[in-house]
This record gives sequence, structure tokens and C-alpha cells, in this order.
Amino acid sequence: MLDRVFRRSAHLSATPADVPVIDTTQPERKPARGIALALGGGAARGWAHIGVIRALDEAKIPISMIAGTSIGALVGGCYLAGRLDELEAFALSLTRRGMMRFLDLRLGGAGLIGGARLNRRLVSTLQDVRIEDLGRPLVCVATEARSGHEVWLDSGSLVLAMRASYALPGVFQPVECSGRRLFDGALVNPVPVSVCRAFEEPLVVAVNLHYDLFGRAAVLRMTASGTSPAQTARANHSDPLIGSENLAESWRDKVGIARSMVDAFNIIQDRISRSRLAGDPPDYSVHPRVRDIGLSEFFRARECIAFGYEETMRGMPEIERLCQSLGAR
Repeated sequence: MLDRVFRRSAHLSATPADVPVIDTTQPERKPARGIALALGGGAARGWAHIGVIRALDEAKIPISMIAGTSIGALVGGCYLAGRLDELEAFALSLTRRGMMRFLDLRLGGAGLIGGARLNRRLVSTLQDVRIEDLGRPLVCVATEARSGHEVWLDSGSLVLAMRASYALPGVFQPVECSGRRLFDGALVNPVPVSVCRAFEEPLVVAVNLHYDLFGRAAVLRMTASGTSPAQTARANHSDPLIGSENLAESWRDKVGIARSMVDAFNIIQDRISRSRLAGDPPDYSVHPRVRDIGLSEFFRARECIAFGYEETMRGMPEIERLCQSLGAR
């Protein structure tokens, strides 16, 4: 009986306003989440990151976060702090001879270059900037010297975090941070895709500066034979790290040692990045064609920036397609 009463009540109260209406309006679109950038290490080749970011901004691709290793942390940090123009101007102002102003070479200590001059340049523009105030997440990857632990610097002083991330062992002095001694993050995570994944970013674009260094993964069979003094002299004369002939001989020797350290470090970095990216690949990789740029040739910034821009624009249709598939555009 109660069932009949309920049905009658419903029938009497029915009005045209009660008739179901199909909503044909589109749901409100959520704000673009954007892409996460994993900017890898690569010494002077890292200026290509500037070109990559310029291309993404020009195409109005939103960047939701940046994880950077070594020079990738430097470029990413300056971009999120709104200082990319200043960094680009500094990079373009470098010359082969002018670079020596920033090399405070040391006879003792844990690194050939103290880094104080470079640090003063960063502090002059970014002294009071903290990572947590950037508006978008930034993670600078470093390595704990004693344990070898991977360190993610995602808060605190931006300058200190960037310095720790590019503190190349044997070349730059290690950075003291929260009671730990930190080295370059490329020792453990050269292209930090895994950091972006840990932040639950749905679309990760990686910039790998070592991709086109063909032959590093090869195995060669050779006959052991010596090198003549003339060949050694020619090799040293063509070394871009040696500097001008007017520099002191001791400076020539120490910078030559730095070249050997950088070469060895980057071979290790290349092997580690191959392994880590195979296990945790990005959604898209940008591979600037910077093979011919020497690791110490910071004065070739204009070429590097152009390589990064051109390669990113070449892959822009695919990047845009991925963004559209995620509703990021």
C-alpha cells in the first residue's frame, strides 16, 4: 500500500521542470598541467638547454616542473627564477680568453677550481631566492660524497643547490650542504627522468646531451703501442682547455688535468644515463646535436643554444601531440 501512495505522490508532484534534461555543455576544462623537463648534465653542451626552453616557450608548451642535473640544474633554476635572459646574456658574453677570469685555480684542496668567482656571479642576482618560492617545483640532483647517495635538493637556497649539482669531482670544490659534502649529480643520475616520475608527472620530456656521442658504448680491439712525442705535442696544442700561449705553464698543466678528469667523468656519465634511461625512459627525448662542442668550450654558447632550439622545434609536432593526448594544451 505504501508503494501505491509513493507512486501517486510522485505522479501528482510531477511538473515539466522535473523532466530530465540532457546537459550538452562541455565540462569545464582544467588548467594545463604541462610537461616536466628533465635537463641532463653535459658541461658546456648544457647551454643547449636554453634553446630547448626558448622553443617550448615560443610554442606555448607549459612547463610544470624541472628536474636538473649539473648544468641542467643551473639553466632550469635560472629559468624558474625568471633569470634566463641574464644567464643567456652571460653565456653569450664568454670568450675563450675571458673564461679564465672565472677559473680560480687552486694548488691544494678537493678541486682544481674553487668556484668562488662563479659563485659571486650567481649570488649577485639570486642571493635571496629560495627553491620553494619559485612557483613551480625544481629539483637539483647532487651526490653525497661519502655514501654515494643520490640527493634531491627541492628547497632552500637556489644558489647553493645549483652549485652542489654542478660540483664536478676533482674540478670544482665539493659543496657543504646541511652537514654533507655534495658533488655533481651526474655521478648518479645524469638525466633525471626518475625525479619527474616521483613527482607523479604524466608527461616527461628529457634533454640528453650525450646521445650523439657515438662509439662510447663500443668495444675496440687494439695493439698496444706507444705514442711519439710529436703526436703528444700536437694533441696538447689542439686541446681547447689549454688556453692561450700567454698563460703560465702551471695553469696549462692544471687545466690539462681538468680536461682528463672531465673526459673520464663524461664517459661514466654516458654509460650511467644509457642504463637509467633504458629502465625508466621519458615520454619524449630531445637530443641536441652538440657532439662537436667540447665539454669545456663554454664560449660556444651561441651554437649550443641554436642546436637546442632547432632540435626541439624539429620534435615539436610530437611534443604537441603528447600534450594534447593528456589534455595539457
